Amino acid sequence: MSGEEDRTARGEALFDAVYGGVVPLPPRESRGAYVQNTIDHLFGEVWTRDVLTIAQRRLLILGAVIALGETDIAEIQIRAALAKGELTVEQVEEIRVFMVNYVGHPRMAGFSAALGRALAAHRGTSGE
Repeated sequence: MSGEEDRTARGEALFDAVYGGVVPLPPRESRGAYVQNTIDHLFGEVWTRDVLTIAQRRLLILGAVIALGETDIAEIQIRAALAKGELTVEQVEEIRVFMVNYVGHPRMAGFSAALGRALAAHRGTSGE
């Protein structure tokens, strides 16, 4: 396997570990340059570093996307964290309590809606 193929394989494995069951991995033959670069670089090089766990990286992402008001990405991250057992329902509720003090109520209104959708999806699949 070449270095490039190895990086792609690592990236695909990490993408599945991070988002499997929530976001499907696009088939290789349908990926454009942007998606392929994301798989190769972000997941094949950055996410594979062993300094932070997936759960720790996910909390960092959540803080960033909540602060930016990126509710769609926040919803995906919450759904994946719940599905992978990285966070509990109580912990994701605590994120809202904590983050409102840093990003304000208007930003948290959008996150609260995304959180509600993610929790509804989780309860629909977990029976919780």
